[in-house]
Amino acid sequence: MFPRFALLILLSFLCVGCGTTSTRTATEQLLASSAVDSAISQIDFGPLAGQTVYLETEYLKDYKDKGIGFVNAEYIISSLRQQIVASGCLLQETKEEADFILEGRVGVLGTDSHDIIYGLPANNVLNAAASLAPNVPSVPTIPEISLAKKKDELSAAKVAVFAYHRESKQRVWQSGISLARSTAKDTWFLGAGPFQSGTVYNGVKFAGTKIELSPGEQKDPVKDHLSEFRESNLYHPASYFDKPPTQVAEESGEAAGDVVPASAEVEVDAEAEGE
Repeated sequence: MFPRFALLILLSFLCVGCGTTSTRTATEQLLASSAVDSAISQIDFGPLAGQTVYLETEYLKDYKDKGIGFVNAEYIISSLRQQIVASGCLLQETKEEADFILEGRVGVLGTDSHDIIYGLPANNVLNAAASLAPNVPSVPTIPEISLAKKKDELSAAKVAVFAYHRESKQRVWQSGISLARSTAKDTWFLGAGPFQSGTVYNGVKFAGTKIELSPGEQKDPVKDHLSEFRESNLYHPASYFDKPPTQVAEESGEAAGDVVPASAEVEVDAEAEGE
């Protein structure tokens, strides 16, 4: 009776969650890049719109070898440059050409992950205990026996930028602390899964396939992706789209009016050759 009771106590201690550290997988890089993109997109460079600015990257380059895969100093610098240009600032390549200097820094960029097993995780504790006693046969490793399993990953990024006048060194503007997080969650229930959710997924997915709650409604994934960009007319002045087609044609050197099909030009050339 006592050996059975001791075995039950031992198994109760083994029925706990376990934690592991994941490698730098695609999901981890996606989490890190999403956190960086979200943090930088919250920074409003609008007060410096129309001004010549230079982005000082001295304190960002030290982070070059501390990134997560491709999410390194180059990615952060490029994201900042994009946000600066999208806000209407005139980005310069040298300090001498700019009136204001922008200086950025990264306080946090990392990913945490942990696994939780509701049941009995795989272990070889009994085998290790049996090896301590002489003349006792080895016990095979206990496989994972779980009712449910969950894996959570979280990435965080903290970015800050401030600006000062190049000549006078006087303070001009500061963004404050911009903090963003991204998450990815995988869940298994009775062996079925993973059910994937989180900020990096577009809805809930089952083993990589999106679960459609409304099967009758189909969306264009390319259009949905492009609609995420805030500056849809970034490379075209808004006044250009406000003009009527005739005015646009006149300014571009084209004659206004109906479009002449290519077949008509061929007929005219044929008549000219006949004459």
